[in-house]
Amino acid sequence: MDLVFRARRVVTPQGEIACDVGVTDGRIVAVEPRIDSPNVVHLADDEMLLPGLVDTHVHVNDPGRSDWEGFETATRAAAAGGVTTIIDMPLNSIPPTVEVAALEIKRKAAAAVSVDVGFWGGIIPGNLADLKPLHEAGVFGFKCFLLHSGVDEFPAVTTAELEAALRQLATLDALTIVHAEDAHTVRDSEPDYAGFLASRPREAENKAISDVVELTRRTGARTHVLHLSSSDALSILEAAKRDRLQITAETCPHYLTFTAEEIHDGQTEFKCCPPIREAENREALWQGLRDGVIDLVVSDHSPSTVELKEGDFATAWGGIASLQLGLPAVWTGARERGFQLTDVVRWMATHPARQVGLETKGAIEVGKDADFVVFAPDETFVVDKNKLHHRNPVTPYHGRTLNGVVRQTWLRGKEISQTRASLPKGKLLRRGEA
Repeated sequence: MDLVFRARRVVTPQGEIACDVGVTDGRIVAVEPRIDSPNVVHLADDEMLLPGLVDTHVHVNDPGRSDWEGFETATRAAAAGGVTTIIDMPLNSIPPTVEVAALEIKRKAAAAVSVDVGFWGGIIPGNLADLKPLHEAGVFGFKCFLLHSGVDEFPAVTTAELEAALRQLATLDALTIVHAEDAHTVRDSEPDYAGFLASRPREAENKAISDVVELTRRTGARTHVLHLSSSDALSILEAAKRDRLQITAETCPHYLTFTAEEIHDGQTEFKCCPPIREAENREALWQGLRDGVIDLVVSDHSPSTVELKEGDFATAWGGIASLQLGLPAVWTGARERGFQLTDVVRWMATHPARQVGLETKGAIEVGKDADFVVFAPDETFVVDKNKLHHRNPVTPYHGRTLNGVVRQTWLRGKEISQTRASLPKGKLLRRGEA
């Protein structure tokens, strides 16, 4: 074997165990109580070995808006946060990934990445003919908005347009992921946080999610609800799952961490869509995870320049930068509520990998890629926005104490250095490839 990882605490599909993990040619070839090898990575007593996280909701914004982020900084931040695979959203890049030519432009922009990267395609009015070619070109599924996306080059679809797309995508067994807020319920925001929250009420999510459930039922397609914020919609999703519809849902670290009550006027670093809601709503989302109604937790990393986050809640960009902080943020909240790291790994690695068909990602077991996180769960740190690898120093986590420190990240059996000069090259992934 090329390398053996030895740890007292390893998170595997069978639970947390003490074992050795053997690696050959970037793949896990053995998970055993003891493996003799001259090349052993010994984890310290306070460290755990986790599978590399899979973040299926990342806005890299490259090309076209690389001053907002970019593949170099995004993938370096991902690695620093224990994320070894990201799937990039089809918008805020220019051009958006709504046709094969745009996908090829994006792949060229991602020539130098430090983690593995895949891509979503997009559904917009008028691009039905582009969906099958994008699917054949290897996108992991298709994203759409049911209201204005925030950028004019990626317009929203009507429910009728979404139904037409779902009927076509059902024949391909392709996944459709939906920003579910109802355009007719959302209204213009006031400049203060209370006004912003009121402008995007729970009813907007509830209505849109009900529409997605009904379209899923009528078309037989596979659908996924992005960044669930309204806990009221949990009952809608639970009923859909009881009916065995092919629908899943995610939430994000910021909805599990922050509450509306702690956000003051002018703190636009907290602005995101849908918005961060009240404390009781947050606790209900945690219960949704416990009950299995919410399937996964991903970042919805949606950064921008400092200037775009200035102003008030009516005008500032709506997006949270958190790609590097998702694991400690979720672990901090999870341990306070009696969850284990096995739960966090299921939400942030195993289920996201399974959702997009990445069969070699998301778990420490024989046959998977040797993507690992060396994690110190009991160590704490205070977030300093200026020390993050994100391109722009804006995050609502600044100054917050979090539990859990990522000490090392390994991609296919090679440690990812955090220096620009020695970044290993991640792969560009295509759906269906091992």
